[in-house]
Amino acid sequence: QVQLVESGGGVVQAGGSLRLSCTASGLTFSSYSMVWFRQAPGKEREFVSVIKRTTYSTDFADSVKGRFTISRDHAKNTVYLQMSSLKPEDTAVYYCAATRSYSNYYSQNGMTYWGKGTLVTVSV
Repeated sequence: QVQLVESGGGVVQAGGSLRLSCTASGLTFSSYSMVWFRQAPGKEREFVSVIKRTTYSTDFADSVKGRFTISRDHAKNTVYLQMSSLKPEDTAVYYCAATRSYSNYYSQNGMTYWGKGTLVTVSV
């Protein structure tokens, strides 16, 4: 049974930092691109970042470029999202997802597995 478990969410002041973790089990971690999405209250779920399988190249939504980084640790089957210079508009539930797609990283429809999410609240 595949599980993706996110952790690291919490309340942080604007300008602060948080590191989210997503630990995967039940799958061959290296065979999957790992993706972070987020969903703010009253809004649709949106792409945040991806770290691709094989190449380990990364991509980010324009709204987080220069502030967020993504990395993966194959020894721990874990993907990290380091978030810095946080803004109130970053407040959302952050979801980890996994896909074997080589191109459809940006759409929810391209994901195979999902975590249950972790809440990040950025206060002014």
